[in-house]
Amino acid sequence: MREPLSRRLLAEGLGSAFLLATVIGSGIMGVKLAGGNVALALLGNTLPTGAILVVLILVLGPVSGAHFNPAVTLAFAWRGEMPGQDVAAYIAAQAAGAVIGVWAAHAMFELPMLQISATTRTGSGQWFAEFIATFGLLLTIFGTVARAPSATPYAVGLYITAAYWFTASTSFANPAVSVARALSDTFAGIAPASVPAFIVAQLAGMAAAVMLAPLLWGDRKS
Repeated sequence: MREPLSRRLLAEGLGSAFLLATVIGSGIMGVKLAGGNVALALLGNTLPTGAILVVLILVLGPVSGAHFNPAVTLAFAWRGEMPGQDVAAYIAAQAAGAVIGVWAAHAMFELPMLQISATTRTGSGQWFAEFIATFGLLLTIFGTVARAPSATPYAVGLYITAAYWFTASTSFANPAVSVARALSDTFAGIAPASVPAFIVAQLAGMAAAVMLAPLLWGDRKS
């Protein structure tokens, strides 16, 4: 039985907030403790992000599906696995929660709440990396949901942990994350001018995964 929409939106907003608080907060902490070693700072940013995804999906997945990502919501709507009328509300909750999570991280580290990132992330390699990151994330979700649903939280967390390091962009793979990270001039930030191309690449990766998934695991509705 599907949970009421209000409860699902609360779960999506809360999960997105904790995700971004982790992404931004662990980036800040990583820089503080790494002593100028960027690789160590990135590792400190990576491990908490992968870990929190496992926790959030385990805790909130039974409530809302634990999308926390407009690309995931659009993909499931495209596949006919969530009501189309809920899509806009899910995306709004994810975006709002993500921004709140950024602000929470700033508050915890006593930084100015309102910031705009100056970190430019652009170029064909970065865009292709976001395509690959999102493509792989959606295939991870589709594959585990189809064949090993109980493994989905762990697979998603491990995939993002790996993708932080094998993609040139450090795997945003999420339009709401991309927008929210533009509001933090910290280690994990992205300049607002870089965001639109990232989102286009992410949606392209999502579309490619939706089209390929039936060839790998069949049409779930059939």
